[in-house]
Amino acid sequence: MSERYEPKIDIASIVAIDTHVHIESEHGHHALPDELYDAAAKYFGNGGEFPGVDETAALFRERNMAAVVFTVDAEANLGHDGISNDAVIDGAIRHADVLIPFASVDPSRGEAGAAEARRLVLERGARGFKFHPTVQGFDPSDRTHWDFFAAIAELDVPAVFHTGQTGIGAGTPGGHGLRLGLSNPMLLDDLAAAFPQLQIVMAHPSVPWQDEAISVATHKSNVWIDLSGWSPKYFPAALVKQMGSRLQNQVLFASDYPMIHPDRWIADFNDLDIKETVRPKIMRENALRLLRLND
Repeated sequence: MSERYEPKIDIASIVAIDTHVHIESEHGHHALPDELYDAAAKYFGNGGEFPGVDETAALFRERNMAAVVFTVDAEANLGHDGISNDAVIDGAIRHADVLIPFASVDPSRGEAGAAEARRLVLERGARGFKFHPTVQGFDPSDRTHWDFFAAIAELDVPAVFHTGQTGIGAGTPGGHGLRLGLSNPMLLDDLAAAFPQLQIVMAHPSVPWQDEAISVATHKSNVWIDLSGWSPKYFPAALVKQMGSRLQNQVLFASDYPMIHPDRWIADFNDLDIKETVRPKIMRENALRLLRLND
C-alpha cells in the first residue's frame, strides 16, 4: 500500500496558510494542454511559470507558510491526461511540513469517481477536494452528480469549487469551448442546501457574480470564500466590506499560485482598509479551523 499523508506542520510557527495553490507541472508533465497554459500565462502575466511540488514547497517554506496544493482532473472534458492525485500526495508527503494535499476527481465519473475519492482520503490521506466546473464541464446543481457529492460529504473533508471568471481559455476563440456559466456561485447554493455537513469553499472573487457569492456565504454557514486569483487591490468593494464584517470567519487567504505570487497578494492585502483584528483570521485562523489542523 502507498504511504499515507499525515501533516507535520508546526502550527505555532507558521505565519499564514495559502489555501489555493496549483501544481501545474510534475515529472515533466503538465496539468493542462499547452495552448491553455499559453492563454493563462498571457492573461495573468506570470511569464509562464509552472513549478512542480518541490519548487512550490521550497517557496512556501522560505516564507514560513503552509499551502494547500492540488491539480484538476479534467481529462474527460479537455482530452488531456493531467497530473495524478497520487503524484500530488506523494509530493506533499515529501514536504509534509508545509504542504497539505487536496485531490481532484471529475464528478461525471459517478460511482467509480466516488470510490476513487474514498481511496484518496482513506488510504492516501487527501485532506479535501478541488473542483472546477468550467474546466471539468459540469453543473454543480445537477442532481445526477449528487450521489458523488454525497460520498464527498461522508468523507467529511472540504470541497473547493472554482467560481466566476477564469483565465483558463481566456482570450482564445470560443474560450476553448469552456463555459463560464457553470461557475456561477448560485449553482452551489443547491448543493450547500442539500449537504449542510459539506464545507464548500467558493474560490476567487466571483466576478461577475460577486453579490451572488456573498449572498450564498452569508445565508449558509457551511460556505466559505477563498480570495485567490486576484490581487487584493482589485477586489470588489462589496467583497472587502463583507470580508471585514459579516464574513470575517468564512474568508480565506489564497493566492492561486503560480498565477498570482503570494508575495504580491500579501503586499496588496496589507494595503486594504480592514480591521487589524480580522487580518489573522483571514491569513491563518480560519484555515486552521476549516482544515482541522488544530485537531
